[in-house]
Amino acid sequence: MPKRPIITNNIRHLRFTANEMSQNSLANRVGVTRQTIATIEKAKYYPTLELAFLIAQVFDKEISDVFKFEFKG
Repeated sequence: MPKRPIITNNIRHLRFTANEMSQNSLANRVGVTRQTIATIEKAKYYPTLELAFLIAQVFDKEISDVFKFEFKG
């Protein structure tokens, strides 16, 4: 069976270093709900590629600066 990737993110850290941006504010800027941002931050939901790029764009970061992945066996 192939290894599955584990995707993590540092959105919460980026929000706080961006003048303590709220989940709601980020959600409004990328066109999703606050709950979606919350579940992405907790790694309970993986965003679409489009949404991942939009989130990175809000923070003026490369997608690899926002999301990390590794393979776990």
